[in-house]
Amino acid sequence: MAAPTADIGLVGLAVMGENLVLNMESRGYTVAVYNRSTDKVEKFVTGRGKGKKFVGAMSPQEFVASIKRPRKVVMLVKAGKAVDDTIAMIAPFLESGDILIDGGNTHFPDTTRRAKELEPKGILYVGSGVSGGEEGALKGPSIMPGGNAAAWPAIKPIFQSIAAKVKDANGTEAPCCDWVGPEGAGHFVKMVHNGIEYGDMQLICESYNLLKDMCGLTPAELSGVFGKWNKGVLDSYLIEITTEILAYTDPETKKPLVDLILDTAGQKGTGKWTIDAATDNGVALTLIAEAVFSRCISAQKDERVAASKVLAGPEVQKVSDRDQFIADVEMALYAAKIVSYAQGYALMAAQAKANGWELNNGGIALMWRGGCIIRSAFLGKIKEAFDQNPKLVNLLVDPFFAGELGKAQSGWRRVVGAAAASGIPVPAISSALSYYDGYRTARLPANLLQAQRDYFGAHTYERLDKPRGQFFHTNWTGRGGDTASTTYNV
Repeated sequence: MAAPTADIGLVGLAVMGENLVLNMESRGYTVAVYNRSTDKVEKFVTGRGKGKKFVGAMSPQEFVASIKRPRKVVMLVKAGKAVDDTIAMIAPFLESGDILIDGGNTHFPDTTRRAKELEPKGILYVGSGVSGGEEGALKGPSIMPGGNAAAWPAIKPIFQSIAAKVKDANGTEAPCCDWVGPEGAGHFVKMVHNGIEYGDMQLICESYNLLKDMCGLTPAELSGVFGKWNKGVLDSYLIEITTEILAYTDPETKKPLVDLILDTAGQKGTGKWTIDAATDNGVALTLIAEAVFSRCISAQKDERVAASKVLAGPEVQKVSDRDQFIADVEMALYAAKIVSYAQGYALMAAQAKANGWELNNGGIALMWRGGCIIRSAFLGKIKEAFDQNPKLVNLLVDPFFAGELGKAQSGWRRVVGAAAASGIPVPAISSALSYYDGYRTARLPANLLQAQRDYFGAHTYERLDKPRGQFFHTNWTGRGGDTASTTYNV
């Protein structure tokens, strides 16, 4: 058998896999490629990979044998059973000290399980989030690796060379890739990224809808608005592509293509996973939850069309001052975006505490500055906030963001009120405002709620005039007993 020549190998030549290996090869690495359907290997090495430093393998054994030790193998296959099947196919040919990397959108508990299963065999397992889509994979994605830290020195040069680059606070070019933490930490951070992505997209859609319906703006005019926003505080990839989408004309009908697209949104599950993690950790992830549920209600197209003929609502009130309303919507979008990231970071802090992980919040913001779908100038301010105060409990109380929310909230409140008066749904923008108001309220009506729980279930309560941690039960009706329920939190 020939001596190994590849610096790294990849299993899974779908869109992301193809582009990622082309990125690696362009950085000077020789890459072994394998796919369960071997015709894809042949097609790739004689097509996009022709004349380049690729080693096409026709069997798992040949694939592994072609990689220099310690072998570094990236899997880019569908999450779930396909990952376990790929591990079962490749692992028998790996040796102690070899590195196996899952670069797909895997649920983080699965990564933790697989890392523990492979540890006795000496295989160093890494779960790495990769964000940026097809273009990012080819030109420079955001990469979020976690798992067995012993693998990091071996994969760091490759991963940081292929990752997107941004300038840090000192003006030095930094890669959007660094070690995240143990077990499934890398995939967890990628999952939160995707949850924030759900939120950002929903906020943009609500803003588009408000301006379309209440200002009567055409897609071309809306493209101009979003283009202007992209030069200010909302400068980001998603605003940039929204500008381009709204300006795009369908070649066949000569109409704006956005107006011809059916209003039903799909999803792959990472948003749901983010909500599940939030409920498990008791974190109020309200905006991202609304973004996920908005996709669910969008999928009920036939029901919505039928309901629109039955359920009453107000007429849409056209705004009298377009410029002011556009400015208000910009501020509503900006403020709600701050809340979305604050909730995402609160979830990361809670999961890190539960798992005993040490997450570098500022470093994560830097990783998200470039290459990924939620990349934006805004993330530089998040990095600054956590660099100045690594123990920051919530992004909302950072002096910069507290000040920005103070400036934005008048327009934010006007937008939510105007949307309600016209019957236009803005679940993400309005839930963000409710979260903000809830978080800044020193005394909420949960005292009554806890009294209700104690009344019907003897669940006890704490008192303002007693030390925290002391629990009391009242026989509210005089007919109950004095036995209280055990105090616990789900």
